[in-house]
Amino acid sequence: MSLPLTLPAARTLPAMDAPPLRWGILGSGWIAAKFTESVKAHTQQNIAAVGSRSRSAAEAFAAQWSIPRAYDSYEALVTADDLDVIYVATPHNLHCAHVLLAIEAGKHVLVEKPVALNRAQAETMVAAARRKGVFFAEALWTYFLPKFDVLQQVLDAGAIGEILSVYTEYGEYLPPVHRIFDARLAGGPLLDLGTYPVSLLTKLLGVPRKVVGLGQTDPAGVNGQLSIVLANANGALGTMSTTLYGFTSTNAAIVGTNGSIRFNTEFHLPGSFEVWSLDGSARIRYDEPRGAHFEGLFYEAAEVARAISEGRRESAYRPLEASLETMETLDAIRDALGISFAEAGLTDRAPNKR
Repeated sequence: MSLPLTLPAARTLPAMDAPPLRWGILGSGWIAAKFTESVKAHTQQNIAAVGSRSRSAAEAFAAQWSIPRAYDSYEALVTADDLDVIYVATPHNLHCAHVLLAIEAGKHVLVEKPVALNRAQAETMVAAARRKGVFFAEALWTYFLPKFDVLQQVLDAGAIGEILSVYTEYGEYLPPVHRIFDARLAGGPLLDLGTYPVSLLTKLLGVPRKVVGLGQTDPAGVNGQLSIVLANANGALGTMSTTLYGFTSTNAAIVGTNGSIRFNTEFHLPGSFEVWSLDGSARIRYDEPRGAHFEGLFYEAAEVARAISEGRRESAYRPLEASLETMETLDAIRDALGISFAEAGLTDRAPNKR
C-alpha cells in the first residue's frame, strides 16, 4: 500500500463554539490552575466554582482566576445545584473517592489522568457513572488534540499496515520536594509521566499478554525510573521508559508492515509527525507548531461540553474502555516490577485478565 498524497485534516471543532456549561473545579493545585487558565482563554466555558479542603485555598484560587464562588469542602462543591460538570484535579490516590462523590451527587465528571490507581477502582467509577446516567471521562488531554485526530485517521486508513512495534519514552527532572516523590500520593513516574506512553502502547497494541522490565527505587521510597518491554497476543512488541531524573526527548515511533510513523517533537504535545513508506524513500508530514506543556487542555473541556450537551455519556476521543485498558496495562507493569501503592491506601489489585 502506497502512502497517501496528503494527510487528512483534523476534524476537531472550534473550541470557542462548544456550548458553555457551568464547571466546578475540585482541587486547587497546579493542574487545576493550568486547566482553568487554558479553558478561560480558549473557550466560552463558565468556570463557576472551586472547592478545596480549606476556605483560604479555595478563596485564593477563586481570586486568582476570577471564579465567582469558593467552597471550603468538596461535598459543598459537588452538591451545588447550579453546576453541570465537575473537573476532579486532586492527587491520584484520591481520584476514585472524589469522582464517586461527584457522580453520586448527579454531576457529570472529567477526572485528571490517571483515572484511578488500578483497573478495579476504574471499573467501580465507570459502573457508578452508568448507573447514574452521567457523563464520565479521563482528562488525558493528548487524545483530544487535533494532531491525534489526524493520527487516528491515518491509522484507521491502514496507511502503515499492521502494527509490529511501538517505541515510547518520557522523562523529566523533578525536584525531590515534588509530590511525585511522596509514596502516600502513589508517587513515582508510572501514573504520571508514564501514563502518556502506556496509554499510547495500549491504544495501539491492546492490553499486553506479557510484560518484562526493570525498575529503580528512589531513596524517597517510590519508583524513580523504569523500563519495560511488552508483547501482545500477536507477538507485536512495545517499549516504554520513564524517569524522574532528567529530561528526555519524549518521543515515539510506530512501526507497521507497510510503513512507520515518527514524531518530530514530544509525541504527547501539539506538534508535527511524519508518515514514512516502508523503505523510507517517501514520507508525508503533518505540520503544526510545537505546543508547550498543557497548552491544549481546552480541547478536552470543549469536547466534554459538546458531549454533555448532545446527551452522550462518554467521549470517542477517550472512551471509557480505553481508560480501563490503560489501567489494566499499568496494573500489569506494576505486577511485573513489584511496584506497590500500599502507602497510598491501595491494598489490592485487579488481576491481569488476559
